[in-house]
Amino acid sequence: MSAARPRDPAPTAATPWPVLQAPAHWRRLDFISDLHLQAGDPATFKVWQHFMQTTRADAVFILGDLFDVWVGDDALATPGFETRCAQVLQTASQRLAIFLMHGNRDFLLGATFAQAGGLTLLDDPCVLIFAGQRWLLSHGDALCLGDTDYLQFRAQVRSAAWQQDFLSLPLAQRQHMAQGMRMQSETHKRSGAPYVDLDEPMTCHWLEMAQASTLIHGHTHQPADHPLADGLHRIVLSDWDACATPPRAEVLRLSVAAAGQAKGSTVQRLEATLQLD
Repeated sequence: MSAARPRDPAPTAATPWPVLQAPAHWRRLDFISDLHLQAGDPATFKVWQHFMQTTRADAVFILGDLFDVWVGDDALATPGFETRCAQVLQTASQRLAIFLMHGNRDFLLGATFAQAGGLTLLDDPCVLIFAGQRWLLSHGDALCLGDTDYLQFRAQVRSAAWQQDFLSLPLAQRQHMAQGMRMQSETHKRSGAPYVDLDEPMTCHWLEMAQASTLIHGHTHQPADHPLADGLHRIVLSDWDACATPPRAEVLRLSVAAAGQAKGSTVQRLEATLQLD
């Protein structure tokens, strides 16, 4: 039997974005992002697989870029790396809820993959209500206003017309094109191009619209806790790379405050390479 899930998030009169109300019995939530899973990196896949098999959280939120690239759900038609990942998710979904948000690498993940993995796709951004607090969830790329070239590219590839045209191409051709874009991205990173962070005024504006005090996001691969104006806050998730020195496989956990602590929740950063109790 699949794990019980809350109703699908839906916009409310108070906020323009979907709101997900965590069930009262949820005590621990895990957040990860930017795993960039790919067949050529079995080490990171194995760490992620172990995490999904062993975490005792009530729900796992994947805030974008689970995959290094995703060219369409028809990749699931042939057994391979993609179907192995879907099976990991499907197995985990039998005992916990899984939510997935698109990233800048896997924005073509669709309903077929969601069904195969037993998960719920989240809009970006989305408001989460947990432990009496409102949290704003996002991949984070849409807030990097200084990266104008990327935002132009993002607007193009997120359009329905572009996606329809791209998905109409043969799978092999899409995979070849994605490989070329991935190589361009790696070349850009090695060139020493300046790092673009989230725009703080727009981040605060989003939080105000969401009536939330904290944003949780990924994308930048710069894990940190940032205080913002007016008591607002943003928490940045880490990327994953089991082959790095030291390895990176960090999980952000929100837990309902224990008896004797102030009401609300606690925030921890944990290593997925360890048993998560």
